[in-house]
Amino acid sequence: MRFGWIEAAALTAASVVSADELAYSPPFYPSPWANGQGDWASAYERAVAIVSQMTLAEKVNLTTGTGWELEKCVGQTGGVPRLGIPGMCGQDSPLGVRDSDYNSAFPAGINIGATWDKNLAYLRGQAMGQEFSDKGADFQLGPVAGPLGRAPDGGRNWEGFSPDPALTGVLFAETIKGIQDAGVVATAKHFIGYEQEHFREAPEAQGYGYNITESGSANIDDKTMHELYLWPFADAVRAGVGAIMCSYNQINNSYACQNSYALNKLLKGELGFQGFVMSDWEAHHSGASAAMAGLDMSMPGDVVFDSGTSYWGTNLTIGVLNGTVPQWRVDDMAVRIMAAYYKVGRDRLWTPPNFSSWTRDEYGFKYYYSSEGPYEVVNHFVDVRRNHSDLIRRIGADSTVLLKNDGCALPLTGTERKVALIGEDAGSNPYGADGCSDRGCDNGTLAMGWGSGTTEYPYLVTPEQAIQAEVIQNGGTVFAVTDNWAISQMETLAAEATVSLVFVNADSGEGYIDVDGNMGDRNNLTLWGNGDNVIKAAASNCNNTIVIIHSVGPVLVNEWYDHPNVTAILWAGLPGQESGNSLADVLYGRVNPGAKSPFTWGKTRESYQDYLITEPNNGDGAPQEDFTEGVFIDYRGFDKRNETPIYEFGYGLSYTTFNYSQLQVQALNASAYTPASGETEAAPTLGEAGNASDYLYPSGLQRITAFIYPWLNSTDLEASSGDSSYGQSSDFLPEGATDGSAQPILPAGGGPGGNPALYDDLIQVSVTIKNTGDIAGDEIPQLYVSLGGPDEPRIVLRKFDRITLQPSEEYEWTTTLTRRDLSNWDVAAQDWIVTSYPKKVYVGSSSRKLPLRASLPTVQ
Repeated sequence: MRFGWIEAAALTAASVVSADELAYSPPFYPSPWANGQGDWASAYERAVAIVSQMTLAEKVNLTTGTGWELEKCVGQTGGVPRLGIPGMCGQDSPLGVRDSDYNSAFPAGINIGATWDKNLAYLRGQAMGQEFSDKGADFQLGPVAGPLGRAPDGGRNWEGFSPDPALTGVLFAETIKGIQDAGVVATAKHFIGYEQEHFREAPEAQGYGYNITESGSANIDDKTMHELYLWPFADAVRAGVGAIMCSYNQINNSYACQNSYALNKLLKGELGFQGFVMSDWEAHHSGASAAMAGLDMSMPGDVVFDSGTSYWGTNLTIGVLNGTVPQWRVDDMAVRIMAAYYKVGRDRLWTPPNFSSWTRDEYGFKYYYSSEGPYEVVNHFVDVRRNHSDLIRRIGADSTVLLKNDGCALPLTGTERKVALIGEDAGSNPYGADGCSDRGCDNGTLAMGWGSGTTEYPYLVTPEQAIQAEVIQNGGTVFAVTDNWAISQMETLAAEATVSLVFVNADSGEGYIDVDGNMGDRNNLTLWGNGDNVIKAAASNCNNTIVIIHSVGPVLVNEWYDHPNVTAILWAGLPGQESGNSLADVLYGRVNPGAKSPFTWGKTRESYQDYLITEPNNGDGAPQEDFTEGVFIDYRGFDKRNETPIYEFGYGLSYTTFNYSQLQVQALNASAYTPASGETEAAPTLGEAGNASDYLYPSGLQRITAFIYPWLNSTDLEASSGDSSYGQSSDFLPEGATDGSAQPILPAGGGPGGNPALYDDLIQVSVTIKNTGDIAGDEIPQLYVSLGGPDEPRIVLRKFDRITLQPSEEYEWTTTLTRRDLSNWDVAAQDWIVTSYPKKVYVGSSSRKLPLRASLPTVQ
């Protein structure tokens, strides 16, 4: 029986974790081909036209990176010089241009999450895109929605926005729009289930002494996948994202970059993704199998860094010539890459990379790893920062969450006679702001985590610098103790101070760096560097102690948050280069804090449950990460367990107050939902592949050591290949993998982000919000829905906004609920449905302060 798209969907139940056997990811083939749907039509047509002119080797050159440290960027494809198409540069990170200079260090994604501000998300994306474009990068390797934040101690959570899929999805999409409007392809990552650093790569784990042979497997059931982890990626696809990066981990025991169910069914089949799937660096594990499972671009191209070998390159050329890989699949890869390139206007804005990721020297060899090629200018030191410091400062202030403010301790008046600055986090890294590679240390103030999600600072304004300048200007005195073990000195200073500002932090990052025994993921949720004792030393001696937390996520505050001398608490996240200035703006009242916590603050570590797998649990095989909690992470899990947090999701105070009233609900006239149906066109084949003699390595062309090429060394295809997976036939591939005939459209598919009817507006909701205080301020109305089913979360966030109100000003906030907002995933039907359970809407200022509620009318 032909194994087509619909038949694969029927096997979904097999992916559910079983206590008796390992989780299983069913095959889904063939890989859907792009069709230019939505606003991709023009770019798709251009891509088809140009790819139709390419030879097989030229198409393959677009799909395969040239190798680690061979070109200037962290990842760079080959080009098609004959047609005026350059090699394409992919560069980290999601918060700025990594491995560069004269660039900005933007606030982290988690700070954008705390702003709950769609406009700031867009502006940050646009500003980053401008800097990437000006540096000559074609793809920005960001933004991030994976990890979503399943575990509060996950190492890379801070690169994303929030553990809530709706909040993340909106800010993810706005960031993507901003990046791509600046003419750079955004790369949404990491797809999917990448929720911890432990065991993400077997070789990395082996380096830490773990005896495993396969990377960890995120075992996720179908309902959870759709309603939680896939949700923001649907928003990304609907926003027109050009690239999606598949992750290191396995998904139900199949590697993410060759998981046909995830890439072919979920991403390309259901969500209708028209761009290209890029592998994470060394996350590519096979040749023909990965190609047929939906991978479109191999990064950085080599099997192992600087090995000179590749699963693709020459091998992919051979795979087409000998019939293992059908030509239409490689044509589709090239079309997807070129369509993304054209869609953002990269062809108009292209400039060669004017920096080197590998050295800050002005001159160097063109090919860094091999020290070959011309000796030339490799760094042009182009300043791309524009006026982005203003935006960075604003985001830092607008993402600072006021958690406590007893007796109106804040804002400061500027008349404080003696200000104490206490804690290492107030000051500078003694090695310099960029003194630790990829920010792999926790010295001085924390303004970003560590790993490939970082960038170099052009400067870092510390809290000590900014506040000292403020105090001096106001005629006060200011003193600092920034050694976290100088407790007696802290006690003495605090006892003399009018106000003690105490700075503490908690760090995390990517798994290839171990900081103080934290292998990416945090070992616990406590403050780093004796932080709790630093706070207690100040609070025991000063009755006006204000705590400022820079952290990658929630930390435990139960030992001191309710101390009577702790008058205020601020969470400032990871605010980037303007850290101190942003904080001073809030402390001194130039900015009225309006941010809300993008995660839940539990009373204990146990409040969150323990989701991280930190020891192998499957012999030497893939550690099994069973997502048995389903959709119940963060506030959803706290609600289910009736666990009272210290500060709930969505919580944040202001220097003013707001009132909510007059909730109104109105059903809209939307058409009934119709599952998508029909068939696709057959896969187009563009041009002729030719024969082996057409693709021999060009005579006279210098061969660069370890460089990945698309050409053959011999017309003997078997001898020319270094990969036995490229056989003389495709018989080893799953049934249907090479079938390029018309395929049925999935019921949940049919448009960008899924069935277009999912995005129909069904219900309009409005409330009146009034500023009842004496100063202007921002409020963030939050709308939650109860979907009504017995196994559903108590409430789920669906809509939000950030509005500015003057004193006594009233505003009617109106929003709509779409069909997707009110639906659940039906595993049996493989489609979204609005269940018959009664549904309610709740509106207020946080997930546990929802004064307005109403029943929703029945809709379909």
